Amino acid sequence: MNTHKNARLTVHGRALLVRRVIREGLRPAEVAQAQGVSVRTVYKWVRRYRDEGEAGLLDRSSRPCRCPHETPDAIRAQVIARRRQRQTYRQIAEQVGIGHSTVARLLEREGLNRLSVLAPAPLENRYEHDAPGELLHLDIKKLGRFERPGHRVTGNRQQNTRGAGWEYVHVAIDDHSRVAFSTILPDETKWSACRALLQAVRYYRRLGVHFSRVLTDNGGCYKSKPFRRLCRRLGLKRKRTRPFTPRTNGKAERFIQTALREWAYAWSYQSSEQRGEHLPAWLHQYNWHRPHASPNYQPPISRLGLSVNNLVGLHS
Repeated sequence: MNTHKNARLTVHGRALLVRRVIREGLRPAEVAQAQGVSVRTVYKWVRRYRDEGEAGLLDRSSRPCRCPHETPDAIRAQVIARRRQRQTYRQIAEQVGIGHSTVARLLEREGLNRLSVLAPAPLENRYEHDAPGELLHLDIKKLGRFERPGHRVTGNRQQNTRGAGWEYVHVAIDDHSRVAFSTILPDETKWSACRALLQAVRYYRRLGVHFSRVLTDNGGCYKSKPFRRLCRRLGLKRKRTRPFTPRTNGKAERFIQTALREWAYAWSYQSSEQRGEHLPAWLHQYNWHRPHASPNYQPPISRLGLSVNNLVGLHS
C-alpha cells in the first residue's frame, strides 16, 4: 500500500481505532485524542466496519461512482473504431462531435495514441548460413576526420576541424561465425571497394575461410564493373540487398553499431589517425575475446575452431 507521508491512519491504525471503540469500550473522543484524529474520523471508520467488516477499513478509489460529464460508451467505441481506421485526432473529433483533447485522452487510455501501434511489427528477419565462408557481408561507414577532440568530448560544437574531410571504414563480416574485418580507406570509390574486398579475402584465408558468395547494398561502388570483375576472378557470387531494406544486411549494420560504440566513440582520441591505429587491436578483441550472443556467448573465432591464443587473429 502506498500510504501518504502525512497519513495519521493506516489499515492497521484503523483496525486499532475500531477495536478500542467496539471491544474495549472507549469513548470516540478518547480514541480520537489518543490517535491524533478528529472525532468525526473515528465515527466514520466505526460505521464502515459495522457495515462492511474488515473490508471497510481498506483504501477506496477516489473516483466518483457516477460522472455526468463522462464520455458515453457508444462515443468511446466510435473513437476507437475510427482510430483503427488510421484517422487522425482532428478527423475523429470533427466526425464524432467531441473535443480534440477528449479524443487524445481516450486514445491514450486505450494505448492507441500512436499510429505505429496499429501497424503490426515486421517479422524478424533472422537467418544464418550453416558453415563459415558461405556468405560475406560488406558495408561502408563514413567517419569524419579530426585533428583534435571534437564536441563529443569538449561539448563545444563551434570547435571543429575545417577541411579535414572524411574517411571510410570498409566492413566485412562472415555470416556464420561473425568474425569481422575492417579497413580504413580515404574514399568509397569502386577501386577502394575492390581493395577492401581483396584485403578481407586475404584475412579470412589466413583463418582457413574461403567464401563463395558476397552480399552488399546497392552502392555505386558495389555495382561497378571493376567490382563485378573482381568477384568473378575470386569465384564469388554477388548478391545485393533490396532497396531501402537494411535489415537484409543486418549483421554488417549491427557490427557497425558495435564498432561505433566500442571503438570509434569509446575513447577520447586526439586525432582520427590515433583512432585508426586503435582499430586493429579492437578488431582482435572483438573476434577473439568478446562474447557474442549468437555463438552462445562465445567469441566469434570459436566457430572456426581456433584457439584464442592464436596470434593469426592479430590484424595488421
